[in-house]
Amino acid sequence: MKRSNNLWQQIIEFENILQAARQAQRGKRFRDNVLAFNYNLEIELARIKKELETKTYHPGAYKTFEIMEPKRRMISAAPYRDRVVHHALCNIIVPIFDRTFIADSYANRVGFGTHKALGRFIDFSRSSRYVLQCDIRKYFPSIDHEILKTLLRRKLKCSDTLWLIDTIIDASNEQQEVIDYFPGDDLLSPVQRRRGLPIGNLTSQFFANVYLNGLDHFVKEQIKAKKYIRYVDDFALFSDDWEFLAQARIAIENYLASLRLKIHPVKSQLFETKQGANFLGFRILTDRIRVRTENLRRARRRLRRMQRDFAQGKIGEPEITQSIQSWVAHLKHGDTWQLRQQIFTNLVFTRR
Repeated sequence: MKRSNNLWQQIIEFENILQAARQAQRGKRFRDNVLAFNYNLEIELARIKKELETKTYHPGAYKTFEIMEPKRRMISAAPYRDRVVHHALCNIIVPIFDRTFIADSYANRVGFGTHKALGRFIDFSRSSRYVLQCDIRKYFPSIDHEILKTLLRRKLKCSDTLWLIDTIIDASNEQQEVIDYFPGDDLLSPVQRRRGLPIGNLTSQFFANVYLNGLDHFVKEQIKAKKYIRYVDDFALFSDDWEFLAQARIAIENYLASLRLKIHPVKSQLFETKQGANFLGFRILTDRIRVRTENLRRARRRLRRMQRDFAQGKIGEPEITQSIQSWVAHLKHGDTWQLRQQIFTNLVFTRR
């Protein structure tokens, strides 16, 4: 396998770091930390460049918070200058790996995304009798640092670039504890191995795709599944052959063990597609596509919160318009005309 070298000068090029700053601030330009950074933009960018050149760059401390929907998760926010570094790195290395990803891996890729993934899932579901739908248990907290670094080194040879990657991975903050045993482990293995990536990082999203890229190729080339799709750690295989999918599940569980991962015992199921499958906030049935009740409930809560924030002057019309347009575009991928009329016809935003 060809390994890429001589990437470092591209990463630390001032124009690349400037572009990274522009990318990192999208949708966040008026936040205090971004305004402070941009006030002395050239000085800040020159400092980042110098620290990378001299290998004196050290990531800052994360700010963490929990979200409860759609499930309890810990989100970690890196300091803004670190997010600039993440973009500068990803600008150069993502294209190298992206060309190795299968066509039906949809998360965190330019030109892919949730709506294309949903369309593909619907096509597969409506042309197949059975689906094996799987979810990896505690995926981001379970990603093994040693294994991840090995996978990255299969495509990257540049020692300076690998230094920066290792620095970012090693600086990952403590994640949710996962105690799982795999073949060859001793009693202390689960606590001695460094695991877990902060969900909020751009690099973590990219690393998550790299980590499961081998699974994608295993399913397509070894199991020979013709209908397979993955979005982050949620993946599905479709077939008219129940036994094929039952055997595929066993093979996948064995493969994932080599990555020190396990599929969720409850959320991973083999069933008939006519029963309806949940995917990316929708329930896909044979004759219609519905918004999942829990997603609709969360969206209504967000709308009420936006009404309160607008009334108190915390947000303006542009933010409201952008948010609603985005949600309407998402809803249009389901059979939701009546639902949209019900929600938006009488929706009013007023100032106090």
